[in-house]
Amino acid sequence: MDTVYTLCFAMLILALLISSVRLLKGPSLPDRVVALELMASLTVGLVVLYGLAYQEPAFIDVAIVLALTSFLAAVGFSSFLEKRGIQDDD
Repeated sequence: MDTVYTLCFAMLILALLISSVRLLKGPSLPDRVVALELMASLTVGLVVLYGLAYQEPAFIDVAIVLALTSFLAAVGFSSFLEKRGIQDDD
């Protein structure tokens, strides 16, 4: 089972690295916002996996709070983008 946890950690970290490249390169603001939200979701996955791997149930609560905070950030970013009136990403 340790091999499965290690493989899952490696895949989530690789996905975080790839999404951080998208966050830095862009090309547009909505792309960066989506990359940031993906990174938040992957971080929630990492925290949950850590809690399962090391039998720490408190980390599940941390993951829930992080997921709710990330959702509120997504709503805030989308509201910002809508008020800004981005129609085309030139």
